[in-house]
Amino acid sequence: MIESSGLTWPVILAFANLLLSSAIVITAFSLLGFTLTRNLRSEVAQTFSVLLACVLIVFAIDIIVPRVETAHAAEIWLRVQWIGIAMVPAGYLHFSDAVLRTTGHWSMRRRAVVIATYLFSGTLVVMALFTNVLVGGIEYTPPVAHLAAGPLFPLFVGYFIFTAVYGAYNVYRARRRCLTPTSRRRMTYLTLSFFAPGLGVFPYLLTSGVAESLPQSLILVLSMAANFAVGTMLVVMAYSVTYLGVLSPDRVIKHDLLMHLLRGPVVGTVVIVVMLVIPRVELILGLPRETALIFAVVGVIVVGQLAVTLAKPWIDRLLYPEDREEIAWIQTLDRRLLTSSDLRQFLTNILISLCELLRVPNGFVIAQTEQGFRVEAVAGDAQMAARYAADPDAVEAWERFARLPNGADNGDRRNGHGEAEPTFYGDGEFWYCPLRSADGGKLLGLLAVVARTPEVRMDQDERAESDALLAQAAAAMADRYVQEGVFATLQTILPDLERIQEWRSAVRYAPPLPTPDVMVAEPTSDPSQMLAQAQWQQWVKDALSHYWGGPKLTESPLMDLKLVRRQLKATDGNLTAALRSVLKEAIERQRPPGERKLTASEWLVYNILDMRFVQGQRVLDISRRLSMSESDLYRKQRVAVAAVARTLAEMEAADADSDE
Repeated sequence: MIESSGLTWPVILAFANLLLSSAIVITAFSLLGFTLTRNLRSEVAQTFSVLLACVLIVFAIDIIVPRVETAHAAEIWLRVQWIGIAMVPAGYLHFSDAVLRTTGHWSMRRRAVVIATYLFSGTLVVMALFTNVLVGGIEYTPPVAHLAAGPLFPLFVGYFIFTAVYGAYNVYRARRRCLTPTSRRRMTYLTLSFFAPGLGVFPYLLTSGVAESLPQSLILVLSMAANFAVGTMLVVMAYSVTYLGVLSPDRVIKHDLLMHLLRGPVVGTVVIVVMLVIPRVELILGLPRETALIFAVVGVIVVGQLAVTLAKPWIDRLLYPEDREEIAWIQTLDRRLLTSSDLRQFLTNILISLCELLRVPNGFVIAQTEQGFRVEAVAGDAQMAARYAADPDAVEAWERFARLPNGADNGDRRNGHGEAEPTFYGDGEFWYCPLRSADGGKLLGLLAVVARTPEVRMDQDERAESDALLAQAAAAMADRYVQEGVFATLQTILPDLERIQEWRSAVRYAPPLPTPDVMVAEPTSDPSQMLAQAQWQQWVKDALSHYWGGPKLTESPLMDLKLVRRQLKATDGNLTAALRSVLKEAIERQRPPGERKLTASEWLVYNILDMRFVQGQRVLDISRRLSMSESDLYRKQRVAVAAVARTLAEMEAADADSDE
């Protein structure tokens, strides 16, 4: 059936592979833009952008080559493609070095290797473009075209494998330095997706050397599988990279990345599919193909954007179900906050409606500031409003209404909620309406329209409609007054919020555990050993201070001790309980033989450890029971912690010796 219809399996597979390659090009380009605009200051993001650019070059040319018409043109494009292929190894190593550096592990030797790989990759690019020593002539068998392997191609394979393995090892080292489960999980994602760019290069390596020995259909199937894996892992890799060095909350990062992918790669891929699937015929429903294609593409773009917008509330629920109500409030606040321009436009519309209703030409709203009166909105003659704001009569009118209690200026007309209803008050030249705060205690603005009669005279319909408009104006001014307080509060707390985001984004990494022989050694003048011993004691003190639970225990570097790992069987796999059990044993080893005595000197270390950390008693109570001052207790506590740290190191060293 397929053969008779003019289609063959290679053609179908090549078409599917073209769709996948197009999707990867769009995804890589979209992620490149997202990374450069969101996190350009991060060295990890910069190096990840290098990898994305390489993938973009390779897959873009993968789309171009099947569409060229001559072998010479295909060879030119395939050689240009090696710019991306040859630079991927250097990008790999640079990226892994940047990731490891974020954990505080710096190495000038590693940095020198990165520079050397860029120089070597640049040399390979020159070889591929202008010589045949790396890749040779073209093997042109549409829809598959590839370059033959040159004499130095095995060198490139070894170079690529070396950099990929070395880079993966660096990322693995970075993961081991993570303390918290969250940071380890994110680094695990990065480790698993690290080979995505390499898989993007792999099909070209395959067809460069062994394409002649494999069926064309198998080559295309392998290429499709690699392309699908590359697209998936690139997204995972971008997700992991986005968190490094960013101050935004997790929910914002997830939301921005997902919406970016939906509006960019997903919609763009659907557009490509429509463009490729629409048959190449002269007429479609009586229209030329180009016309039908234009309508189809525009329809997909518009419908796609509408679908993403409609799906946004459901996406938000999936991303952060626990914060659903708070997110709804934030979104509502974002839509309903009034800016100064919003208030001015709203009041202008109300003034226009009032002037048309009362059949008068001019109206305005003024508000008092430190510099004097400001015209908030005007309908009609703007110069008249400005002259009035500068006139002493405005000060007199403002003070008169400010002195009056709420309701005294309008006959104490109240609504069903017991709140005073705003209405007009005439004084001959203007009809005034004071716009007060929600509690009526503060005069926020003064609305005035030119008086059509010396006294306020309106029929029932006019009064009802004008009261509704004035109530809206008063509510808008009151809301704006409240929002100004909100903005003022935000201005004071924003620096603190930024610091909090910086603190929460600054992941702490653990240096490697000191070796037991260093910890057991006697005090030394070697600075490195002194630092290691001080760090070891600090870890022990932190774990003891959260003995019954807390981040200093659950995220302690002591979790990596072999003693703790061996204790897992006895604690049913509970790592925290295993560490607590090991600490308990180290404390018990400080217990002297015989009956316990509170004031005996030989019992002092054990009593402090047991009462302070195991029992969790207060320092004041312990000092009274042990008949010492609090300052003396703290000094003795440091001695006790040092004893536990030394005992723990001896236990770890003995355990290591037993393994040998």
